[in-house]
Amino acid sequence: MPLEVRPSWLAQVEEEVLDPGRRIVDPHHHFFVPGGPFPAYDLADLWSDTDTHGVEKTVFLQCWEGYRTEGPEELRCIGETEWVASIGAEAAREPTRAQIGGIVGSCEMRLGAAVRPVLEAHVAASPLFRGIRQAAAWDADEGLLSMPGMTDGLLYDDAGFRAGAAVLAEMGLSLDAYHYHTQNPALLRLARDLPQLPIVLNHLGTPLGVGPYAGRRAEVIQQWRADLAELARCPNVCMKLGGLAMPWNGFGYDDAARPPTSDELVTDQADYYHYAIEQFGPSRCMFESNFPVDKCALSYTVLWNAFKKMAARYSAAEQDEMFYGTASRFYRL
Repeated sequence: MPLEVRPSWLAQVEEEVLDPGRRIVDPHHHFFVPGGPFPAYDLADLWSDTDTHGVEKTVFLQCWEGYRTEGPEELRCIGETEWVASIGAEAAREPTRAQIGGIVGSCEMRLGAAVRPVLEAHVAASPLFRGIRQAAAWDADEGLLSMPGMTDGLLYDDAGFRAGAAVLAEMGLSLDAYHYHTQNPALLRLARDLPQLPIVLNHLGTPLGVGPYAGRRAEVIQQWRADLAELARCPNVCMKLGGLAMPWNGFGYDDAARPPTSDELVTDQADYYHYAIEQFGPSRCMFESNFPVDKCALSYTVLWNAFKKMAARYSAAEQDEMFYGTASRFYRL
């Protein structure tokens, strides 16, 4: 499912930036090189977006870019951390713009205890390295995007993965969890069995709305809510608030004649956000852009305006947590 950013289409909806003085950490974005399935996105593109809302720091999330092309297979992923560290060094030359505050890399966690030297290599590659995401999203329906190397939805139950996750915790590193809502129970089992492992659930747990899940939103939400309530009982789990503008969430933004406004996004999605915040509390929630993937559906200005509108019902201190504090603590920025 190739994704495309269409600047002229996005330009149909322009908004003034709300609350421009708010401190923001964007804890979830990617960099993509041209020619792949995702839209190209470099530091200049990031800054063009983050400058709108005055974002102070960001966290890069793995996306299989910059890998080494030679050497041991299990260490080729270190190239991504090295590559993003070089982008971070470039950003540091312009300190008034958003800085790369953290790097979440990837590796084959199913190596088990043997993952330790791989994690040590990530740590050695950059002081910005904070943890791992081995993207686990999988569905039996071929029309949905399953992640590389995933043949079922049970990565978090794999004995090797769990042994690797224990090493991650021992080293003081964190786990980013990206999967579909049907896999939330598997993450719950992991979180309960490894309470010492800091985990952040990406994209509100990605409730699906296409393929076999199309037309079943009420049923999906019921399951999603029940699973989130259980996950929220695990104090080691935090929540990223965002990522619902992807095509597989089923809102259809990418196929519309124009992008949604921030008010329309609030109307469509606020219930998801408020439920997650209610369960986890603001001190365990962080707003995220998921750019440039969500940029296929709406602009950075519109997205963060929607976040600010959804956050308006909470106290100033609670808003500070969700826009800045939680991410700063979780990623040790």
